Amino acid sequence: MRKSLIILSFLFVSTVLQSQERPLSQLMAETVMSTWTDSFSLEAKPVKWSYDLGVILKGFEGIWLNTGDVKYFNYIQKQIDYYVKEDGSIKAYELDEYNIDHINNGKLLLLLYRVTLKEKYLKAAKLLREQLRTHPRTKEGGFWHKKIYPWQMWLDGLYMGTPFYTEYAMLAKEDSAFDDIANQFIWMEKHARDSKTGLLYHGWDESREQTWADPKTGVSPLFWARAMGWYASALVDVLENFPEKHPKRAALVAILNRLVMAIEKQQDKQSGLWKDIMAYEGPGKEKNYFEASASCQFVYCVAKGVRLGHLPTAKLSIAVKGYDGIVKEFIKKENGQTNLHGTVKVSGLGGKPYRDGSFGYYMSEPVIVNDPKGVGAFILASNEMEMMPGLKTGGGRRVVMDNYFNRETKKDGFGNTVVTHYKWWEKDNGGFSLWGHIFSKNGFRISSLDEGPTEANLKGVSVYLLVDPDFPKENKNPNYIEKQHVEALSRFVYNGGVLILMANDSNNVEFKNFNVLAERFGIHFNENLKHDVVGNRFEMGEFPVGANNPVFKTSKTLFIKQVCTQKLKKPAVSIYTDPEGVIMSAAKVGKGVVFAASDPWFYNEYVDGRKLPAKYENYKAAEDLVRWIAKPQLLAVSTK
Repeated sequence: MRKSLIILSFLFVSTVLQSQERPLSQLMAETVMSTWTDSFSLEAKPVKWSYDLGVILKGFEGIWLNTGDVKYFNYIQKQIDYYVKEDGSIKAYELDEYNIDHINNGKLLLLLYRVTLKEKYLKAAKLLREQLRTHPRTKEGGFWHKKIYPWQMWLDGLYMGTPFYTEYAMLAKEDSAFDDIANQFIWMEKHARDSKTGLLYHGWDESREQTWADPKTGVSPLFWARAMGWYASALVDVLENFPEKHPKRAALVAILNRLVMAIEKQQDKQSGLWKDIMAYEGPGKEKNYFEASASCQFVYCVAKGVRLGHLPTAKLSIAVKGYDGIVKEFIKKENGQTNLHGTVKVSGLGGKPYRDGSFGYYMSEPVIVNDPKGVGAFILASNEMEMMPGLKTGGGRRVVMDNYFNRETKKDGFGNTVVTHYKWWEKDNGGFSLWGHIFSKNGFRISSLDEGPTEANLKGVSVYLLVDPDFPKENKNPNYIEKQHVEALSRFVYNGGVLILMANDSNNVEFKNFNVLAERFGIHFNENLKHDVVGNRFEMGEFPVGANNPVFKTSKTLFIKQVCTQKLKKPAVSIYTDPEGVIMSAAKVGKGVVFAASDPWFYNEYVDGRKLPAKYENYKAAEDLVRWIAKPQLLAVSTK
């Protein structure tokens, strides 16, 4: 029954998405780009460093990752550059305001730094990190929502602060910060969770001084859906960068699962949507309404939680039904653009004029079209739902990247020595973050292995990638491929594993020991240099793919530079040969398959759209290879 439900969910989502002429994430992004062309402002007011911007731009990041279309990255950079000066200062930001909302955009600063390595973005991110170091806190350590709201924690604040804090701590290796981050959720749940419904109240006042605060518990009166949505979104975003082996990771996953159980109970059975005030049966309940931004946030949380493996796959039905309801109820095609109706403009507690947290107050706030918080949440939800049909491709299988034979190091912007070059976590030119995302969106689970391969550490692994092993020019003390590694990987392939080998040209890879492994499968990497592209003469690295290629079924024109060639014998066969020689090959060995490329050509510089002309379809080629890895076929081989 459970398996049938999951299959039906995938089919239903596929049907909904195919009914659109283009993905709704991209259609909504067009509305954003036409509305906020040069800078982000609301109601013609002076431009502020507003958290709304960050919600939308995280959605744009997702579209960029899902498509490789650089216009989405360029829009992110253009909007952030309006605020961030060359010295790292941020226009319209004041640290001593101690407003947790101001931290949210820091996620985009980290993205831009990690992609471009421009110092101004790192300096700006460090400025926001400094705010968190001195930000006022409750007695046990929870961040105040704002200095002007003393002793108060709001659910909203967890979204505004903790995802940035987590990613920053990961990059800066601030290991002690992860306890602090986990505690924000643990304390919020402890103080604000209702034992009867499992929902969390909008805010909690430690001092009990606010009129809206319960004199005994300190909580606000009602469950505001968007506050719950902020909290839910924060959990899945934090878990994405939270250390796998941290002792408090399990607590965060447990909180997420309890939260989703409560959210599921409040989902309207007919529409799939959620009311602005959840679990409300008091006076005036007929005025309560389905709210767009919260519904989008819940869909995002559930879909991402399932994709990352934090929630049971059966919970997809929540997201599927919710997204269908959002599209039917709130998405309108008007005046040549896609609009989102049904988002409450704002809701808060206290302040001037005073907001008492009553049902009447929440119902008094205006509901508007294309509110940026709702639009951003819709794009985020759409990104996840648009990935969902692909998840069955990998089916949760593990893809492991070697981090032992290829182990170059460098000093990063935080002063730490880090492993670099062709790594999942690297977002700059030499990293594999885009390819890692393509694996993830196709249902694979990616990780790295810091040890040489053995039968024990390859247990449960479906795909092993060995890329550009070191030699003394790159690493003074390289780890060479030895006999026991060759035997372990040979058994891995023979028993059904997929082995991906990526070499390089003669100046950049260790050939001798790499070839001992490759020759087990009929593949030999020649110590030569071909397609040495000069400057931006991209045509020198152009590889047209012939018809019926067993691997590259949708990509037609590829770009690869500075490669070696290969010499093959059975069982290896050519996947791509040009006048210079064999460039890619594959071999069926036992139950498994080996794929060999003469260059690690799926690194970000030639996949993320920022450098190559649009005619080169390396992003599509990376997608093709991932889908082939999921179901390798060597029936038809084309050569040029």
